[in-house]
Amino acid sequence: MSLRKKQAEFRQMQHRLHEIIFEADTPAGKWFDVILILSILFSVLVVMLDSVAQIKIRYGALLYPLEWGFTLLFTLEYVLRLSCVRRPGRYAISFLGIVDLLAILPTYLSLILPGSQYMIVIRILRVLRVFRVLKLAPYVGETAILIQALLASRRKVTIFLLTILTLVVIFGSLMYLVEGTENGFTSIPRSIYWAIVTMTTVGYGDISPKTNLGQALASVIMILGYAIIAVPTGIVTAELSRASHKKISTQACPACMAHGHDLNAVFCKFCSERLNPEKEKT
Repeated sequence: MSLRKKQAEFRQMQHRLHEIIFEADTPAGKWFDVILILSILFSVLVVMLDSVAQIKIRYGALLYPLEWGFTLLFTLEYVLRLSCVRRPGRYAISFLGIVDLLAILPTYLSLILPGSQYMIVIRILRVLRVFRVLKLAPYVGETAILIQALLASRRKVTIFLLTILTLVVIFGSLMYLVEGTENGFTSIPRSIYWAIVTMTTVGYGDISPKTNLGQALASVIMILGYAIIAVPTGIVTAELSRASHKKISTQACPACMAHGHDLNAVFCKFCSERLNPEKEKT
């Protein structure tokens, strides 16, 4: 009886932890997401500043412990995520699970491979979790179709710009590693500037890759730049009214981690697991 009670208490604690970490319907869950996103952005900023020689010389003694502090924080968060899901292996190989792991590995690898810590800018991909918070934004008036479409377009354009920001940070960091300071890529911010100029097809030419690998990566960025130009137009002109009327919960399935369930959903529409196992008896 005592063992069953302990198991019930553990499941209840696991469910509560899952509700806070993976969902944004509750105030605690929303605050967790907001704090997490701010921590991610600040940690990426620390990495960028650390790549600037003048700043590193002057504030390196402060930036180094800050980076390790963020890494330990995200390591704890990763362990908690694995501990509060029914199938930790499935979460570990999911897209966000892999991103979570890649967000902490480079700092530990830097102890063996110097320079690999700069790849933790991939941490910015975790800002994709903000999508669950944005789902909570209310629409103004169900009959104001035009206003709803504009609001929906604004949100999607914001996410689009966030995606572009993520890409230029990653591509800029890659070019910083590939080309190095000897070819003009003196820091991650300067490399990001090059990625923005290249992706937007402006091409000032003040910085250019010299190595074969760098030129190949630049070619990919140029082609990608042409592909993304039409995206904002498609977002604004698309039909958004039907999606605007549908309310979606931020409830995450505790088994398969899928999102996009209706507010009154009891079972997951992807794997048929109960969404609130603690309420099964009621």
